[in-house]
Amino acid sequence: MKINKLDLVILVGGRGSRISRYTEKIPKPLIKINNRPFLSYIINHYSKYCFENIYLLAGYKGNLIKKTYHNKLSNLIKIQCLIEKKKLGTYGALSQLKNKIKNNFILMNGDSFVNIDLTSLFKTKLEKKYISQMFLLKNKNYKSNNKLSKLSIKNKKVINNGNLMNSGVYFFKKNFLKNIKKKNQSLENVILSKIINKGNIKGELINSDFIDIGTTKNLIYAKQKFYKKFIRPVVFFDRDGVINYDYGYVHKVKDFKLKTGIVKSIKYLNKINYNVFIVTNQAGIARGYYSEDEFITFSREIKKILFYKKCFFNDIHYSPYLKGSKIKKYNKKSNLRKPGNQMIKDLKIKWPLNFNKSFMIGDQKADEICARKSKLYFEFCSEKIFSQVKKIVRNL
Repeated sequence: MKINKLDLVILVGGRGSRISRYTEKIPKPLIKINNRPFLSYIINHYSKYCFENIYLLAGYKGNLIKKTYHNKLSNLIKIQCLIEKKKLGTYGALSQLKNKIKNNFILMNGDSFVNIDLTSLFKTKLEKKYISQMFLLKNKNYKSNNKLSKLSIKNKKVINNGNLMNSGVYFFKKNFLKNIKKKNQSLENVILSKIINKGNIKGELINSDFIDIGTTKNLIYAKQKFYKKFIRPVVFFDRDGVINYDYGYVHKVKDFKLKTGIVKSIKYLNKINYNVFIVTNQAGIARGYYSEDEFITFSREIKKILFYKKCFFNDIHYSPYLKGSKIKKYNKKSNLRKPGNQMIKDLKIKWPLNFNKSFMIGDQKADEICARKSKLYFEFCSEKIFSQVKKIVRNL
């Protein structure tokens, strides 16, 4: 299976001077929308893809962003926060990646959101004549301070003059960073304009809503309405015995076999805008059969297997704890371990969910008790899981 290795880079260094009354104490991307930082909506949404790493390039009050996200995992992807020591602008900030990043990367802003399907970038390569790919939107009278708000596409290339605007999301080949200098410079207003003039940027028109929180009007809209686009019902799947056949502490790809009907089920749930979460006890970690790092690496392979089959899960939580186990740090009673329901509680905090339409499928009594504690509709996994999932969705 061949999937291009890509990193995700998010620019989160701006001060937010136009909304200074909101950013006096926190950086703009940490402004809360329905009790969650705006940046978390972006990270949650794009973590369904198989990125190798997520880099946050911070500036103003970057220590707060680092405290919130640095070295955390989002759907198995490690997040790293890099804080500029002096103001570098949207281009200069990328210089921090020169000795770190090993892959081509997607770049986006941490104060705006567009819903872009990035699947093709993981499966095909950008032609040699292009250094970058830019995603464009129809400009519906949106006012922007950067020069890339009046563009068009001709013979696949981005050109100046037109009725399309820059979405703020780009694909870059890693050699774009080769000659970058650590000085304050604008990516949009200086660098990309030059590359466009040389014909080295491929354009792709997308159909998506665009929201940024850089003005008071847009921020108020985001607080009142934007977050509602993310409220979705969820299916909570146990892993072994539901996603894959349970041969006992499965932790190697050679022993991993998807259960009949699970791919069709996940594709169906993706299509009807259900979030798909995996909640799994992993006593094998506590018993020393495999390490936590090995579990994460293996789970990333599962994520790639499903992605290659054109389906994905949005998040995974696991419990490595087991009272009486041989490894000391995991030898404790924890509500994370089912039949406890802390994994469900944590996911409810992290994600905006329509819990009334959500449900859980497992194969053990502990799964049923966990669901009951969480007030979730529950069924044991049947041999015809695709029919089972459709019936549950229809009846909820």
